[in-house]
Amino acid sequence: MTLAAATNENLAGISNVLIYSAMAVYTLAFLAHIAEWVFGSRSKVGRTAAALTTDADAARSAAGPVVQTRAGGTAVLERPKVVTRSAAGQRDVPDGPGAHGGTEKGDLYGRIAVSLTVLAFLIQAAGVLARALSVQRAPWGNMYEFSITFSTVAVGAYLGFLAAKKNIRWMGLVLVATVLADLGIATTWLYTESDQLVPALHSYWLWIHVSTAIFCGAVFYLGAVGTLLYLFRDSYEAKLARGGNPGGFARSVLERLPSAASLDKFAYRVNAAVFPLWTFTIIAGAIWAGDAWGRYWGWDAKEVWSFITWVAYAAYLHARATAGWKGRKAACLALIAFACWLFNYYGVNLFVNSLHGYAGV
Repeated sequence: MTLAAATNENLAGISNVLIYSAMAVYTLAFLAHIAEWVFGSRSKVGRTAAALTTDADAARSAAGPVVQTRAGGTAVLERPKVVTRSAAGQRDVPDGPGAHGGTEKGDLYGRIAVSLTVLAFLIQAAGVLARALSVQRAPWGNMYEFSITFSTVAVGAYLGFLAAKKNIRWMGLVLVATVLADLGIATTWLYTESDQLVPALHSYWLWIHVSTAIFCGAVFYLGAVGTLLYLFRDSYEAKLARGGNPGGFARSVLERLPSAASLDKFAYRVNAAVFPLWTFTIIAGAIWAGDAWGRYWGWDAKEVWSFITWVAYAAYLHARATAGWKGRKAACLALIAFACWLFNYYGVNLFVNSLHGYAGV
């Protein structure tokens, strides 16, 4: 064995150790997020007090915000406070306090969970980098490499939103659980030894086309989580509006989420923002296919499902602007679109004969 081969083998081993280490830290983050939700669960007395506070705030909001004057009296501003609104016809309700439920202990565990997530992200990113150095190419030449890179980018996007002061810590538990599942599948069933690629993949388009596909999938994932939680929260708000009495679990969990309007807006914005990049991903793939195979479009399974995914997200964005399709109908389209993306990755690669299967599992 040459020195270079031994070095590459050592780097591959280091990459594996780092990935497993990241999984261990993600597990700690998962437990911390569980503690955040548990200690943030408010008692019946706490919920009653919160409801009374909300009612009082609503009464004050109807009259307008009260401010102190120099003389010590009060004055009412002419313009009332604007509450977040989503699609026409939906309810205007305040956002929930978050997973910590407004409790000090819950917030502490939430901060610990985020800190552990940052540490796990750095370890996982180092593992992806070590894998790239071991093969001396882009670290997404097969499903294993794509998976570990995908979850790294998803966590990075989540942490980026937090760094930008966006209040999405409510997503942390679902995100960490998904990342653990993704890494578990990757290391158990999808793992392949470090190896070089077939000649068709030796192109700078590998860096451009596949990297944008990974980034789009990661952001689409965040939008899918927001959309799914929107459907639950919307049903919860609708039941309250009808005078219903949701169960204790629903009250404890769903009341702490952002309002349905906020979740709907978050999901729409991230999906709309990344949709042009997904369009570019398909175009870049077609250009690369022209260089590698001499044709830009050959109705290969991967090409077809990429286009189906594009159509599904385009239908969702169009539905958001169409009367009668806003709200839950559009949200269902968004979940169908993300399901198409997942099938394009797992289903096509594992169960369908495709030219894109040359990299193996």
